[in-house]
Amino acid sequence: MDDEETELRNPFPSPPSHYTRYSDLNLRLFDLLRDRAGPDADLYALNQYEVLSDQTDVPDWPLAQLEKPRVDWILEEGHYTVFGDTWFIKEKIPSLAELGGQQLYPSDPSVDRRPALCAVLRSLLVTYSKLLSALLLPPLTSSSAEVEPEWKRHLEWINILAQNIMAAANDLRPVQARGNLELMMRRQLELRKEETKKIHLKCDDLEAQLAELRLASQGGAYPVGPSATGSMSVHAGGPTKPAPQLRLSDVSMGDVLSWAEEIL
Repeated sequence: MDDEETELRNPFPSPPSHYTRYSDLNLRLFDLLRDRAGPDADLYALNQYEVLSDQTDVPDWPLAQLEKPRVDWILEEGHYTVFGDTWFIKEKIPSLAELGGQQLYPSDPSVDRRPALCAVLRSLLVTYSKLLSALLLPPLTSSSAEVEPEWKRHLEWINILAQNIMAAANDLRPVQARGNLELMMRRQLELRKEETKKIHLKCDDLEAQLAELRLASQGGAYPVGPSATGSMSVHAGGPTKPAPQLRLSDVSMGDVLSWAEEIL
């Protein structure tokens, strides 16, 4: 039995020893036993040899062991066991009292736990001080060897207090997770607002530049080149001719777009 419990708690357990019983022959005998006994009959109370007297190779162990787990029983109990561990149907954090510990704070989450936890913290500090004082006492004599040492009682009480603090902190894990998720979503919202603001500013800049292009195109002609601000350009050798003027009819939409890309 101890070997089976150890195997069940193995991270990579072997198949259970009774898996060989689920053969095609045994499953057929089980279905036949269930049909002959009826759906509401207790198979463990039946004599399977009498019910299956016309069959051969009836095993010497109860065929009722091949029955599937009762889902309604699992729903009624609220938990099931797999590989030696108990799992609840509804995921929840079990309280310290449900785990068999001594709970010193209220189990109802709607009740304010701060007074109880403050009392636990004060008791922890006082007990720790008493523990230090007990460690300074002289050792027990042979006549008082049966008396439990004082430091041991203080140590057990500190263990109970620490369990309550850890259990209360674990109960706040869902609240902490919701708070972290809320902060994460707010940060993402702020980043998206900043990115949207940058996009709007860029769009306003583009609209302003396109408006300038429309005004220039409505004039019919606009200067091209670095001498657009003046009618004549001066070189080292002297004045030259004015910069040529380009007609709007000579400019295609592709030229305008390429010019806009160079500006951006």
